[in-house]
Parts: sequence; C-alpha cells; structure tokens
Amino acid sequence: MRVGIVCPYSFDVPGGVQIHVKDLAEALMARGHTVEVLAPADDETPVPDYLTAAGRAVPVRYNGSVARLTFGPVTAARTRRWLAAGRFDVLHLHEPVTPSLSMLALWIADGPVVATFHTSTARSRSMQVAFPLVRQSLEKISARIAVSEDARRTLVEHLGGDAVVIPNGVYVDTFAAAGADPRWTGTPDAPTVAFLGRLDEPRKGLPVLLGAVRSVRERIPGVRFLVAGRGETGPQQAQELLGPDAAAVEFLGSVSEQDKASLLASVDAYVAPQTGGESFGIVLAEAMAAGTSVVASDLGAFARVLDGGTAGTLFRTGDSADLADTLVAVLRDPEGRAAREEVARRVVRRYDWSAVTDQVLAVYEMAVAGHDAPVGEDPASLRGARLLELRRRGEAR
Repeated sequence: MRVGIVCPYSFDVPGGVQIHVKDLAEALMARGHTVEVLAPADDETPVPDYLTAAGRAVPVRYNGSVARLTFGPVTAARTRRWLAAGRFDVLHLHEPVTPSLSMLALWIADGPVVATFHTSTARSRSMQVAFPLVRQSLEKISARIAVSEDARRTLVEHLGGDAVVIPNGVYVDTFAAAGADPRWTGTPDAPTVAFLGRLDEPRKGLPVLLGAVRSVRERIPGVRFLVAGRGETGPQQAQELLGPDAAAVEFLGSVSEQDKASLLASVDAYVAPQTGGESFGIVLAEAMAAGTSVVASDLGAFARVLDGGTAGTLFRTGDSADLADTLVAVLRDPEGRAAREEVARRVVRRYDWSAVTDQVLAVYEMAVAGHDAPVGEDPASLRGARLLELRRRGEAR
C-alpha cells in the first residue's frame, strides 16, 4: 500500500507521538509498503527522507503540555499539495482534533482515513474547543485507533464513537540488546535510579521524584539519581529543594535514542513519577525491554502497561513519601526485582512493533474495505463488525 501519515507535532523537538510516527513509518516500510510522513519541522531540522517538512511550528499550551503546532493558509496549501502528490491508498492521521496538520489534512482528505488518538485526560478544554471545527469531518474517518484504554475513554467521552485499542510500539530487541554504560551502572551499596522526561513540565513528575531523594538517601546513602530530559528548571529545583542532597542528582540533559537505551540497561531502577495526562507510557515499555525494574505512579495507563503491578512496582501518584518507601524496598530486594523483570520481559512482547504493525495493517485493510464497500452494503455496519473482530483478536493476544 501507499500510506500517508500525518503528525501534528513538530519534529524540531521530538516527543512521544513523533517517535511513534517515525517508528510506525519504518516498521511499515520494512514490510514493503511505501510510506510518506507530513509533519511540522524547520527547514534546517534533520529529518528522514520519507518526511516532508510542513514548515515552522509555534509552541502553544495544549492539553496540559507545550506542543509545537502549525496552522494557517500556507500550511493548508502545503498539505493539499502533499495529499495530491501522494495518491495514498490510506491516510493515517494522528490526533486529528489537534489544531495542526492532521486537522487540515482531515478537512481536505478524500479517501480511506484512519485516525489514531493519543490523548488521555478526564477533562479536555482543548478538545471541547476543537470539536466544532471537525465535527462534520470526523465522518470521513473510516477507522479509529486509541493507543490505550484511557485514550479510548477520552475519545468516547469527548467526541463520541469508538475505537480499537492498539498500543504504542517499541523495538523490544533493540532495548534488550543495549549494553550497560559504566558511567551509569550502580552497585549494591550505590545503586542508580533513572528518570526521563521534560524537566519543566510538572505532570512529568520531577518534583515528586526530587521530593523522595532525601528520604531514600537516608536509608541508602550511596544512591545516585540520573535525570535525562530537556528543560532548565531541574538543577535549580533540586538545589532549592534538597540543598546538599542535590549532589546525589545528576542531570544528563537530552540524550540520544542510543544513549537512552544504554541508560535504561545500566540502572537498577527506572522511576516514572508522572502525575496525570498519560495515555500509555512508552518509556515504561522501553525500560521493561531493557531488563530494568520499573517503579511507577499508579495511574491507570501505567498499571495496565505493568500488567497490574506484576511487571513492575506501583506507588501512590504524587506521593513522594510513598515513592521513597517503594523505591527503597525495590532497591533492597534484588530477588524480587529479578522476578518482576522476568515477568516484564514476557509482558513487553505484546508491545513489540512486530505485533503492533500487524494490528495497524488490519485496521488499514478494514478502512479500505469499508470505503470501497459495494453499493447497498452499509459501510458503517461493515466497519462495526470488523472493529469487533479486531477487539476479539486483541483480547485473544
């Protein structure tokens, strides 16, 4: 098939959706499909050959985060030209109600359309504002995907309709094969703990982790906390909150994908202290694939990725004291860590791109079949039947 994928968020500052789009495109190409991606990016930003840069994006507050989006008549014209030149068998839009490229592409599209919804939030003012702009265009969507049950629930509550749940993907073998780096490897007396996330975004939970540092150090004096991610506020926060204990926190800055895999393979535990707004938690799956113990806030999305806590350890969301107690217990229990890590290695296989790509291709086939349904056959009924079949397949897995 010829597949066009549209990402609403800029590749100038990659995030979870951008990485998902990139990995999906490459997984589809590895199966022999032709894939082109349209996404915001500056002309100077290095992007893959299959990606068309739609121009500069502007940072805006969106769904509790800062997203880099692009919109307007010039962007619409570029999107129209890209769609006309692509002649795609199926168009795959990510976050089509975000006011950026995917929304523009949905307005213009004429053919089988698949939409993936990533957002998970109990109340989304952004969705409420955007919904009137796309209400009629949503009827163009032939099939919907949600990356988690949480994202599906957000979709149903805010936009109506339904979706098949297909998780984010991870290249499990890549992380499993990552080698440990001596700079980040701990010892029984001086274990290492990693955090990855934007430092200046409160919901990513860095303040929750910093709030646990002193209590952990009191019981495990040699512990080191390795913090990777963009943002300037982290070191200042640590110094103000921890004083001398801030010496136990090392800020690595932004790390490459290769270094991220090595970091996860090196540490004794990975902490995910996010406080909300998470629809999946791809870095949890990456840590699981790397063979690292995961300690995560008990958000619904994280609990599902960790198989209810059998593949990792959960603590009360936003509770630094409970995080400290949980982390100390995990670090002092190497046998328990090893047992959970073994479970995680089995569980994470369901998120491998080999399995995820199979499911996405099944949705593409459903979308094309529904769009090309013979006269007299109800495409909506056909889509509904195939959606149920996809759900049954997912439950069987």
